[in-house]
Amino acid sequence: MITILLLLIGLGLVVLGADWLVEGASGVARRFGMSEFVIGLIIAGFGSSSPELVVSLTGALAGNADIAVGNVMGSNIFNTLLVLGLTTLLRPVAMSEGNRRRDVPQMLAVTVLLLVLGMSHRLFGLGNADTLTRWEGLLMVGLFVGYLVLCLRRNTATPADGAMGKQRKLLVSCAMAVAGLAGLIFGGDMFVDAATAIAKQLGVSDKFIAITILAGGTSLPELATSLMAVAKRRDQLALGNVIGSNVFNILLILGGSALITPLSFGSVTLVDAAVLLLSAVLLLVWTHTGHSDRVDRWEGAVMIAAFVGYYVWLFGQM
Repeated sequence: MITILLLLIGLGLVVLGADWLVEGASGVARRFGMSEFVIGLIIAGFGSSSPELVVSLTGALAGNADIAVGNVMGSNIFNTLLVLGLTTLLRPVAMSEGNRRRDVPQMLAVTVLLLVLGMSHRLFGLGNADTLTRWEGLLMVGLFVGYLVLCLRRNTATPADGAMGKQRKLLVSCAMAVAGLAGLIFGGDMFVDAATAIAKQLGVSDKFIAITILAGGTSLPELATSLMAVAKRRDQLALGNVIGSNVFNILLILGGSALITPLSFGSVTLVDAAVLLLSAVLLLVWTHTGHSDRVDRWEGAVMIAAFVGYYVWLFGQM
């Protein structure tokens, strides 16, 4: 009973935190003339990935690669297929020319890099095992630093970024953003702990817990933030949140975890890898089909269908 109560309290903190983070981050963007995509990418995207950072680093420190790897792969699948899919069902998400030509292809490139490095033995017959080494982790962390610098250098606000929303004092906006982020992190952590305790009682494997409950639970901040952002017509913040989280998860979280201890991808199946790749490829395809300036509802429905199909397969493997 107490575990279920903690689960509900955590969920409530996530929802409230998402509302405050969107409002506060948008206010900061307007005050400093920053684009909402970059705010979504850095503050919302990286900030809401803090639960994934804690879970994966903890798994790496404990020598549990299944938790570290499964959490990130599951979170990225969850973010792209379910979070963006549900967000699009609520309202089609607008894409800028920069999103189509740069941001989405970069996310796909980072995803391909992870699979090439982590599964080089199975995919190409290289090495003796599918392991993300410390040197590869260092490369990924270096790429993350470069990615962050490029994002900050190309930060340019558009008229739409400041066109809507109530003007607040900078201090109030900053306080709302920080409080919202804290609510997302602590609420998500509370939810994950409660959900994991329930799953442990049911006797499921570490990989299954990581790729479903931990991945879904640690992605609750991204889900709440993106849904709240698009409901407030902050499409660029919602999109930046998803793309930023995915890049952060792969380059910094898995890269940093690999620096602590080499991460084995032995438990990652080809289906897991294919679905992760599909999630990034689908988003790229949507930028060149139909209305290329947005992700439409039917495209979101396809993404949700792919997510449901994958989870049905996962439950069949239990």
